Amino acid sequence: MTTMLAASSVVNSKLACSSRISSCSDFTSGHSWRPIETVKLHRKHAARSLHISCAATKPAKSPAEEDWKTKRQVLVEKRVRSVDVKEALRLQKENNFVILDVRPEAEFKEAHPPGAINVQIYRLIKEWTAWDIARRAAFAFFGIFAGTEENPEFIQSVDAKVGKDAKIIVACSTGGSLKPTQNFPDGKQSRSLIAAYLLVLNGYTNVYHLDGGLYTWFKEGLPAVGGEE
Repeated sequence: MTTMLAASSVVNSKLACSSRISSCSDFTSGHSWRPIETVKLHRKHAARSLHISCAATKPAKSPAEEDWKTKRQVLVEKRVRSVDVKEALRLQKENNFVILDVRPEAEFKEAHPPGAINVQIYRLIKEWTAWDIARRAAFAFFGIFAGTEENPEFIQSVDAKVGKDAKIIVACSTGGSLKPTQNFPDGKQSRSLIAAYLLVLNGYTNVYHLDGGLYTWFKEGLPAVGGEE
């Protein structure tokens, strides 16, 4: 009997405490005292806030991401010529043309034409915005852990190294082509042609393109050096 009375006393004490909490001014705004529902509500709001703050918003489209047909049309209108590797070497030696190597810095250091300068058109992803993190994850999904992004300082770097009056031959690994073929009726895009497009958009008027790319340059046994000059 004593045990039952003690248990009853404890229950009554708890009910009284619960009653005091329910009548507290903190809970008089029309919400009943429902701890479980309250926790769920807080979790829902927190999840929604986290989703919004972490949304990977894609930046606005850049000129380099323009449709290839549009880029090709501009290159043709601006009379960007394609030159083979031997003519490029002659123009470099006799007419003070600059070979602009737009490959990644590591490839440039392995081997490049003497006197060439390097400004990479794409670089390893450096930023840590939500969009960049999403892009890293997408590359990693396919086993690519050295994903690249457009180099936002490309034009500024070229301006600093050569200036808009320079005569430039843009080169990358494979070169691409403006010439239509059966397989590629609009030609074939490449890093060097994208770079040439950006240059003419920004006021460069003496822009040439290395046909066959530096792969052909090295294959032909033309002069090459390694490291930085």
